[in-house]
Amino acid sequence: MEMRELVETVRAFEGILVLAPEEGGPFPEIAWGDSFFYFAPGGEVPANTQPFTTIVTKDYPDDTASRLGDGRWRVNVHVGSELFRELIGSSPKDAVSVDHAEADAILPHPVYAALGWVSVVNPAERTSAQVLDLVRSAYYDAVRRADRRRSADAG
Repeated sequence: MEMRELVETVRAFEGILVLAPEEGGPFPEIAWGDSFFYFAPGGEVPANTQPFTTIVTKDYPDDTASRLGDGRWRVNVHVGSELFRELIGSSPKDAVSVDHAEADAILPHPVYAALGWVSVVNPAERTSAQVLDLVRSAYYDAVRRADRRRSADAG
Protein backbone atom coordinates (compact mmCIF):
# COMPACT_ATOMS: atom_id res chain seq x y z
CA MET A 1 0.00 0.00 0.00
CA GLU A 2 1.28 3.43 -0.89
CA MET A 3 0.87 6.28 1.58
CA ARG A 4 -0.87 8.39 -1.07
CA GLU A 5 -3.38 5.58 -1.61
CA LEU A 6 -4.25 5.45 2.08
CA VAL A 7 -4.61 9.23 2.30
CA GLU A 8 -6.95 9.34 -0.72
CA THR A 9 -9.03 6.45 0.61
CA VAL A 10 -9.58 8.15 3.97
CA ARG A 11 -10.10 11.55 2.35
CA ALA A 12 -13.18 10.07 0.63
CA PHE A 13 -14.90 9.26 3.96
CA GLU A 14 -17.82 11.58 4.70
CA GLY A 15 -17.03 14.50 7.00
CA ILE A 16 -13.26 14.02 6.94
CA LEU A 17 -10.72 16.73 7.57
CA VAL A 18 -7.18 15.82 6.57
CA LEU A 19 -4.46 18.04 7.96
CA ALA A 20 -1.36 17.58 5.82
CA PRO A 21 1.17 20.19 6.98
CA GLU A 22 3.52 21.48 4.31
CA GLU A 23 6.49 23.81 4.21
CA GLY A 24 5.44 27.44 4.56
CA GLY A 25 2.13 26.62 6.27
CA PRO A 26 1.03 27.39 9.81
CA PHE A 27 2.22 24.09 11.28
CA PRO A 28 5.63 23.31 12.80
CA GLU A 29 8.31 21.92 10.52
CA ILE A 30 8.38 18.59 12.38
CA ALA A 31 4.85 17.87 11.10
CA TRP A 32 5.56 18.63 7.42
CA GLY A 33 4.79 15.61 5.27
CA ASP A 34 2.61 13.90 7.88
CA SER A 35 -1.19 13.52 7.78
CA PHE A 36 -3.75 13.78 10.57
CA PHE A 37 -7.32 12.53 10.05
CA TYR A 38 -10.29 13.96 11.94
CA PHE A 39 -14.01 13.48 11.69
CA ALA A 40 -14.94 17.13 11.23
CA PRO A 41 -18.02 17.65 9.05
CA GLY A 42 -17.76 21.41 9.62
CA GLY A 43 -14.25 21.46 8.14
CA GLU A 44 -12.61 22.72 11.35
CA VAL A 45 -10.42 20.74 13.74
CA PRO A 46 -12.77 19.72 16.56
CA ALA A 47 -11.98 21.12 20.01
CA ASN A 48 -10.62 18.67 22.55
CA THR A 49 -10.37 15.84 20.01
CA GLN A 50 -7.40 13.89 18.75
CA PRO A 51 -7.20 12.54 15.20
CA PHE A 52 -8.44 8.96 14.87
CA THR A 53 -5.61 8.03 12.49
CA THR A 54 -2.27 9.59 11.63
CA ILE A 55 0.50 8.97 9.16
CA VAL A 56 4.03 9.96 10.11
CA THR A 57 6.95 10.02 7.72
CA LYS A 58 9.84 10.62 10.06
CA ASP A 59 10.91 10.01 13.63
CA TYR A 60 9.87 12.56 16.25
CA PRO A 61 12.21 13.43 19.12
CA ASP A 62 10.27 11.24 21.59
CA ASP A 63 9.37 8.57 19.03
CA THR A 64 12.33 6.98 17.24
CA ALA A 65 11.72 3.23 17.68
CA SER A 66 10.17 2.77 14.21
CA ARG A 67 13.23 4.19 12.41
CA LEU A 68 11.14 6.22 9.96
CA GLY A 69 12.33 8.25 6.99
CA ASP A 70 14.04 7.24 3.75
CA GLY A 71 10.83 5.70 2.43
CA ARG A 72 9.72 4.30 5.78
CA TRP A 73 6.44 5.69 7.10
CA ARG A 74 3.96 4.59 9.72
CA VAL A 75 0.19 4.61 10.00
CA ASN A 76 -1.16 4.95 13.54
CA VAL A 77 -4.75 4.02 14.38
CA HIS A 78 -6.75 4.47 17.55
CA VAL A 79 -8.47 1.11 18.09
CA GLY A 80 -9.44 1.29 21.78
CA SER A 81 -8.81 -1.25 24.51
CA GLU A 82 -10.94 -4.17 23.34
CA LEU A 83 -9.71 -4.29 19.74
CA PHE A 84 -6.15 -3.59 20.90
CA ARG A 85 -6.38 -6.69 23.09
CA GLU A 86 -7.64 -8.77 20.14
CA LEU A 87 -4.89 -7.52 17.82
CA ILE A 88 -1.92 -7.50 20.20
CA GLY A 89 -2.86 -10.15 22.76
CA SER A 90 -2.50 -7.91 25.80
CA SER A 91 -4.21 -4.90 27.29
CA PRO A 92 -2.98 -1.50 26.11
CA LYS A 93 -1.45 -0.75 29.50
CA ASP A 94 0.44 -4.06 29.41
CA ALA A 95 1.58 -3.92 25.79
CA VAL A 96 4.24 -6.45 24.95
CA SER A 97 7.75 -5.44 23.97
CA VAL A 98 8.23 -5.62 20.20
CA ASP A 99 10.55 -4.42 17.48
CA HIS A 100 8.65 -1.25 16.52
CA ALA A 101 10.70 -1.00 13.32
CA GLU A 102 9.27 -4.23 11.89
CA ALA A 103 7.47 -3.45 8.65
CA ASP A 104 4.07 -4.76 7.57
CA ALA A 105 3.06 -5.88 11.07
CA ILE A 106 0.36 -4.59 13.40
CA LEU A 107 2.16 -3.52 16.56
CA PRO A 108 1.44 -1.55 19.71
CA HIS A 109 2.18 2.11 19.05
CA PRO A 110 5.68 2.86 20.40
CA VAL A 111 4.46 5.83 22.47
CA TYR A 112 0.64 5.68 22.68
CA ALA A 113 -0.09 1.96 23.10
CA ALA A 114 -1.43 2.56 26.61
CA LEU A 115 -4.11 4.78 25.06
CA GLY A 116 -5.28 2.06 22.65
CA TRP A 117 -3.20 2.96 19.56
CA VAL A 118 -1.62 0.49 17.15
CA SER A 119 0.79 1.19 14.33
CA VAL A 120 2.06 -0.35 11.10
CA VAL A 121 5.30 0.61 9.40
CA ASN A 122 4.94 0.46 5.60
CA PRO A 123 1.71 -1.56 5.35
CA ALA A 124 2.03 -4.11 2.56
CA GLU A 125 0.74 -7.54 1.61
CA ARG A 126 0.23 -8.87 5.16
CA THR A 127 -1.51 -5.83 6.62
CA SER A 128 -2.95 -3.50 3.95
CA ALA A 129 -6.50 -4.86 4.01
CA GLN A 130 -6.57 -5.02 7.80
CA VAL A 131 -5.16 -1.48 8.09
CA LEU A 132 -8.00 -0.19 5.91
CA ASP A 133 -10.51 -2.06 8.09
CA LEU A 134 -8.96 -0.62 11.26
CA VAL A 135 -9.00 2.91 9.84
CA ARG A 136 -12.67 2.53 8.84
CA SER A 137 -13.50 1.25 12.32
CA ALA A 138 -11.64 4.16 13.92
CA TYR A 139 -13.54 6.56 11.66
CA TYR A 140 -16.91 5.10 12.71
CA ASP A 141 -15.84 5.33 16.36
CA ALA A 142 -14.96 9.00 15.81
CA VAL A 143 -18.38 9.60 14.22
CA ARG A 144 -20.12 7.96 17.22
CA ARG A 145 -18.09 10.05 19.69
CA ALA A 146 -18.99 13.24 17.80
CA ASP A 147 -22.68 12.26 17.80
CA ARG A 148 -22.57 11.65 21.57
CA ARG A 149 -20.92 15.04 22.14
CA ARG A 150 -23.56 16.76 19.99
CA SER A 151 -26.35 15.02 21.88
CA ALA A 152 -24.83 15.95 25.24
CA ASP A 153 -24.42 19.59 24.13
CA ALA A 154 -28.02 19.72 22.90
CA GLY A 155 -29.42 18.19 26.10
